[in-house]
Amino acid sequence: MSIAIPALSIRLRPWLTALCLGTAVAAFSAPALARGPDGIADVAEKVIDAVVNISTTQTVEANKGGGDSKGGGDNPRGAMPQLPPGSPFEEFFDDFFKNRRGGPGGDKNGGMQPRKTNSLGSGFIIDTSGIVVTNNHVIADADEINVILNDGTKIKAELVGVDKKTDLAVLKFKPTKPLIAVKFGDSEKLRLGEWVIAIGNPFSLGGTVTAGIVSARNRDINSGPYDSYIQTDASINRGNSGGPLFNLDGDVIGVNTLIISPSGGSIGIGFAVPSKTVTGVVAQLREFGELRRGWLGVRIQQVTDEIAESLNIKPARGALIAGIDDKGPAKPAGIEPGDVVIKFDGKDVKEPKDLSRIVADTAVGKAVDVTIIRKGKEETRQVTLGRLDDGDKPQPASVKSMPEADKPVTQKALGLDLTGLSKEMRAKFKIKDSVKGVIVTSVDNGSDAAEKRLSAGDVIVEVAQEAVSNPADVKKRIDALKKDGKKSVLLLVSNGEGELRFVALSVQ
Repeated sequence: MSIAIPALSIRLRPWLTALCLGTAVAAFSAPALARGPDGIADVAEKVIDAVVNISTTQTVEANKGGGDSKGGGDNPRGAMPQLPPGSPFEEFFDDFFKNRRGGPGGDKNGGMQPRKTNSLGSGFIIDTSGIVVTNNHVIADADEINVILNDGTKIKAELVGVDKKTDLAVLKFKPTKPLIAVKFGDSEKLRLGEWVIAIGNPFSLGGTVTAGIVSARNRDINSGPYDSYIQTDASINRGNSGGPLFNLDGDVIGVNTLIISPSGGSIGIGFAVPSKTVTGVVAQLREFGELRRGWLGVRIQQVTDEIAESLNIKPARGALIAGIDDKGPAKPAGIEPGDVVIKFDGKDVKEPKDLSRIVADTAVGKAVDVTIIRKGKEETRQVTLGRLDDGDKPQPASVKSMPEADKPVTQKALGLDLTGLSKEMRAKFKIKDSVKGVIVTSVDNGSDAAEKRLSAGDVIVEVAQEAVSNPADVKKRIDALKKDGKKSVLLLVSNGEGELRFVALSVQ
């Protein structure tokens, strides 16, 4: 099964490394396209000295047996050799590796001493003062980091800062001679089919150059909240993580980060963080040593065709506000659950991911205009962004207060059994006091509600953007929508903790 993995993190047994390196180059080189542009050689010659090898050392405890796939390098981090079950050497293996006492690498008490392991990746110089960009997973958990230049010069480096969400890191070192630096280009101008060049320095043996084309842009592979990768078929092999992706002008338009591969070699599917993302992250890491992302204080979800029909939005687009943080910037600006954001700070929002990226890239404290659709009409709100605290647990979204039903009355609607929220119901389904509405006590199998994953214990807070407090309210709203010829009804649903989501159900 093919999986997405860091380009440097292939874990091979030591006695297979040489063989696999040879076969990987032969079997998984870039597809044999027509001869590339003549400018590739000129670009490579101009920038090759700016591409460096990143060598790290980490001290690990003896009983941990190595690192994980994201923190590792091209060399296994001290992985314990493995034998097949029933091997005739198993007894010797256990005696030597697991039970040895006082020998080399052990102590007199029978334990293994901590040991140092190494990993390798790539990076590139963006400032002749000694500033290097690479991937976070190249240097993660490292005790010592060294930059090895293209001519073999090895210099100790310091960590300036990292951003785990985009897998980027910035290093600095004191140069011993003049350096060559590269500059960033505009990844937004990339076109499908455009030639690109991937350069790495994986084993400190000198730079490696591969070329290919851009096969996709804005790829979301669910590796993080800000995914927007450049996909390329330029071969990105072991140790190329953190290396630059160039256009034919010699500008960096991406940082090679991931490959999809069933074997560890390149099969023509590689991913690079676009320079548009990299430049903003690098600038903040250099200035602050950390990321200071904008924060709107909302929870958002996709605007499906059914939800769009319920909200009179044509075509389906934008980011639906499912919940508002009581302490967030959106609440005082008048943004409410059920609003659909279609533009933020002058930039179009086509889907929820767009809003997440734009907000994160916007300066903390900036006052921006937010265009929303509310009940079919466009409105504009001004919001002053706060700062995202990645360590904070999201607060439950606010729920409108409404009177609680005195007596539980069960009613059937949309394949749901609905009952008022009594103290008994709250206790039975563990519903917080802050949650108001009508509780679902059962769901018909095969109903649209079951397909949309509604279940007993969910609470219907609003029907068609109007608050409900008892089953009769729900039934009344649904009947009115049917009379108006609506095909679906939009429900605002809460779980027991107060976390909200919108669900559109068919009323046919």
